[in-house]
Amino acid sequence: MQNRISSFLPLIDMQSEILILGSIPGVKSLEKQQYYGHPQNKFWKIVFELLNEEFTEDYVERINILKKYHIALWDVIDSCERKGSLDSEIKNEEANQIAELLEEYPNIRAIFCNGGKSYKSLQKLLGKKYRLPVFLLPSTSPLHTISFEKKYEEWKKILEFLDR
Repeated sequence: MQNRISSFLPLIDMQSEILILGSIPGVKSLEKQQYYGHPQNKFWKIVFELLNEEFTEDYVERINILKKYHIALWDVIDSCERKGSLDSEIKNEEANQIAELLEEYPNIRAIFCNGGKSYKSLQKLLGKKYRLPVFLLPSTSPLHTISFEKKYEEWKKILEFLDR
């Protein structure tokens, strides 16, 4: 098929309380070596609005804001074959070690899946009755065409788990 792609290392520390999981980075994100690097992806806009922080394009600052609010990022899929950026094109996937990560970082209180593919893959990995609450949120991808407002409303669930 095509070359195998790999996800990034998790962005997490011992203070992390919320874990947001994507499926695997898209082409633009892989090119930039940044989570949610596609300019039309609404992830960063939604997160900054939720946290009432001033939006920035600076990736290091974006990561610092996540750390400030104890939010971790990773992907459910470690590696796969994929043509383009569509989750529906993912083949021969291998999972990240999510259960092991959660054991290593016991302060995680909730998991939020950015889109259906990450949610379904996580359920296969951990089972449907995992000990932490797991939420399916609408994908922030530009390919998921519901409005920003609808995405934002659903993503507000994260606020219930933030100590602000």
